[in-house]
Amino acid sequence: MEDLRVVFESRNRRSCSDRALVLAAAHIPYQLVDDGLSCALVVPAEFSSRAVEELRLYDDENPPVQPKVKKRIVYQDALPGVIGYVLIVCAIAWLAGYSIFGNNWFTAGRVDGNLIRAGEWWRTITALTLHSGVRHLLGNLVFGVFFGIFAGRLLGSGVAWLAVVVSAALGNAANTLLLESTHRSIGASTAVFATLGLLAGYVWRGQLMAQDRWSTRFGPVIGGLALLMFTGTGDENTDIGAHLLGFVCGFGTGMLLTMIGKLPAPPRVQVASGAAAVGLIALAWIVALQG
Repeated sequence: MEDLRVVFESRNRRSCSDRALVLAAAHIPYQLVDDGLSCALVVPAEFSSRAVEELRLYDDENPPVQPKVKKRIVYQDALPGVIGYVLIVCAIAWLAGYSIFGNNWFTAGRVDGNLIRAGEWWRTITALTLHSGVRHLLGNLVFGVFFGIFAGRLLGSGVAWLAVVVSAALGNAANTLLLESTHRSIGASTAVFATLGLLAGYVWRGQLMAQDRWSTRFGPVIGGLALLMFTGTGDENTDIGAHLLGFVCGFGTGMLLTMIGKLPAPPRVQVASGAAAVGLIALAWIVALQG
């Protein structure tokens, strides 16, 4: 009986087949034995040392692919941020509805292309807190809270909402500069889509879904664009430019946040960021109502 030696054994049939090709290329006689549970490569005893060496060289040149370790996500408390969002938007809706302080809040705070180009920067922020009616207000509250919860959970309430205010204001400014100077608008929808973009940019650039498949890596971007197309392109009253540019500015801000420091930030940074977000809105309205 011929003296045979096992030079490789595995439950992975693909591994056995690959190594069988190595032995064939080296002109080493072999047999592939498969019992249904595992497979093995056996060679005549006089070829065993050479076969082992050839397989060792193959393994050295083809190290096993190590799966990427998923980043551990430490979820934060999103409740303070969404409560603040609801309170601020509802409070300003009430103040504007009753023309508190004797001012027309809509005239003072809406996006106005001519005035923003003339230097009234605060309108890019104040317009985010104004709404044309109950339906408009409720729609932005629902979507703002929905996306705000996700953003707050990932980034922390303070950092998330400061990023939303800044990126939404940039979206309004960009929209004004790209459109004709008579453009006017109000509403938190720009902030809503800035939040959506913020999530997509942060998750994608931060590689929170860094599996090998391209569909998973680009999932946040594709999902964000799909939601933008589905919810951000409504009737003729929908400010599509503000939605798109809010998303773009939010996406860029989300990518930037992955580069500037470790997130989620510690509590003191969250508090300071949240205070800065509220302070920006308050300052914008103070300037607007004094005009």
